[in-house]
Amino acid sequence: MEVFDSYESLKKVLNEGVGSIGMVPTMGALHEGHLSLIRRAAQENQRVLISIFVNPTQFEEASDLINYPKTLVEDLKAIASIDSKTYVYVPKTNDIYGQNALTETFDLSDLDQVMEGSKRKNHFQGVATIVKFFLETFKPTKAYFGQKDYQQLQIILQLAEKLNLNTEIIGCPIVREVDGLAMSSRNKHLTPAERKIAPLVFKALLEVKEMSKNKKYSVLKSFINAFFVEHSQLELDYFVIADSKTLLEISDQDKAREGRAFIAVRLGKIRLIDNLDLA
Repeated sequence: MEVFDSYESLKKVLNEGVGSIGMVPTMGALHEGHLSLIRRAAQENQRVLISIFVNPTQFEEASDLINYPKTLVEDLKAIASIDSKTYVYVPKTNDIYGQNALTETFDLSDLDQVMEGSKRKNHFQGVATIVKFFLETFKPTKAYFGQKDYQQLQIILQLAEKLNLNTEIIGCPIVREVDGLAMSSRNKHLTPAERKIAPLVFKALLEVKEMSKNKKYSVLKSFINAFFVEHSQLELDYFVIADSKTLLEISDQDKAREGRAFIAVRLGKIRLIDNLDLA
């Protein structure tokens, strides 16, 4: 494992010719979901490039940026235990953005205007800015992203196509805890009591999937609203069933079995997101 803090020093090594490169962009605080991406990248490529960078341009609230968990020592140990053929890029903000961390503007075909995009202004423009930088600078053969951030994955797929970025974007399945909670770095901030409640989010999605076989979307929305009234510790932010490619919400009278369910819930100070294919 080699660690770099500047993109120029890393590019110099990559330009020497190291074979196929699988990149896993992360913001650190690695969990099993991240590690599963790294393992797959190691299996499918000759080298793995992992970035650990908390990107300021995708945070709307300064407090969220400041409080994002940082566990660099543990992260590097976990990476080293997986594969020795890894490069880890751990930059300071000015290595990427210079003196001003400015967001580029992209035409994301309104994929960034729904669900998370409607709740977090310019979040996906910030994501697109950093992903463009990584893919243009390091030119990985493949880049790996988890489906937990499914909307983000669709935006990155479109970005790579529109900008003709010569990297194959790979979406990987959500990794869950034994009780169904989707793994997330922010889960570390849950209190023990909140951690016991959090799996109810996935339980609700599983019930929606079962009901979607023969119920209309309007019925499923009513069920979800009632579910979160009953479990009032969880505050429903949104529940949407949408087309898995366009992310357009289906009609109330449509049956949902061909779509994908998306949900966001607040639990204490933490916001949980999840999604599930209903097909």
